[in-house]
Amino acid sequence: MSTRAHAHGRPALITNARQARSLDANQRNKRYLATMAVRVACFLGGVLSPTPWNWVLFVGAAVIPPIAVALANAVDLRRAPESVDEEQPDRKELSSGGVVPGSVEDD
Repeated sequence: MSTRAHAHGRPALITNARQARSLDANQRNKRYLATMAVRVACFLGGVLSPTPWNWVLFVGAAVIPPIAVALANAVDLRRAPESVDEEQPDRKELSSGGVVPGSVEDD
């Protein structure tokens, strides 16, 4: 475990694998639904508010859909940061141990 990562309260990164596609799709769906909920709130607020404010809310309701689609299509392409440790600590390896003599008895 990297002591530098542990000292900052972050877990140690043991793989460079990306996030699962299903998790990424779920996050994008949540962003889209949240943005469209704001659009519905703008539209309902435009219906219920007085004249100067209703136009602002209607314009907001008209502008939000392209933003929602852009956020829903934004795939996370970030990669895990490379290790910044200049010196690698000595890592011990398990030895093969050789062959253990013996026999197998079936009952």
